Amino acid sequence: MAMIEPLTSAKKKDKAVRKQKSFRLGYDFRTQLELKTMLLPAVFLIFLFDFTPLFGLLMAFKDFEPVMGVKGIFTADWNGLAHFKRLFTNFQFWPMIRNTLGINLLGAAVSIPCTLLFALLLNEIRSSRFKAVVQTVTYLPHFLSWVIFGGLFITLLNSDGIVNYMLLHLGFIDAPLQFLADPKYFWGVAIATGLLKDLGWGAILYLAAMAGVDQSLHEAAAIDGAGRFKRMLHVTIPGILPTLMVLVIFAVSGMLNNNFTQIYVLQNTLNLPASQVIDTYVYQTGLLNFQFSSATAIGLTKSVFALILLVSSNWVSNKITKTGLF
Repeated sequence: MAMIEPLTSAKKKDKAVRKQKSFRLGYDFRTQLELKTMLLPAVFLIFLFDFTPLFGLLMAFKDFEPVMGVKGIFTADWNGLAHFKRLFTNFQFWPMIRNTLGINLLGAAVSIPCTLLFALLLNEIRSSRFKAVVQTVTYLPHFLSWVIFGGLFITLLNSDGIVNYMLLHLGFIDAPLQFLADPKYFWGVAIATGLLKDLGWGAILYLAAMAGVDQSLHEAAAIDGAGRFKRMLHVTIPGILPTLMVLVIFAVSGMLNNNFTQIYVLQNTLNLPASQVIDTYVYQTGLLNFQFSSATAIGLTKSVFALILLVSSNWVSNKITKTGLF
């Protein structure tokens, strides 16, 4: 019969701590059972809509056909990386990547400074009534769907729309511009409409961060003779820098994600060379052409690169500003 090794004092202490924590967790669970059951619907929905679809990633490595049904996800033949090789050799792949990155990079380069500047200016408005009017007007487009907002801009940007009418009468152009029929204008239209729609909504986060800046810093700077611009530059902006960096990290990690609804509403066959992005290509490949395996391979590739971008941007942010998501 084996001898039981006596526990040392350290092991006894650790065991006692673990037992106490286990008892405490069990006690908390029993006493807060009603509160914890309120989480069950949310946990169920997350499991149903976020984790269950992950089984569908198997389609990227199989010859899945829609006629196989759901069980085909597990019973279809494996084909290795054939769908990924077909994706990277597709003639539409690199133009699609160029459009996706181009619209997102330029969009972030324009929208982040513009939104920050707008929030800084809005924060300096002293008239509460005028400030409320400006906020309401700029928030409103965010609550309109892209079907309505995009449809409005399609009408405005038509060859006989009000934009061409004004440009012609002001003498800036000699003939109407085909904003949505010429691929060279599409990136600008997508970036401008995206900025107008979310300018006010995006400023909310900056305004909330500005409200948390210590007012004594502003008072000290004012005593030292700093004007409003210098207080904005040396007090407000450093105070909201962590929020700014988090938004930059989100923007970089979402560099491969376009607003599908926006692009799809503004897209047509004439501007397709500049408007075909990953999300619209996935939609056409998966839902219109029923190539679910290819669409899954594209989506999985995008997710992997998005994860790399997220980790990289967070690492750079931690190194430069000591601020990050994790």
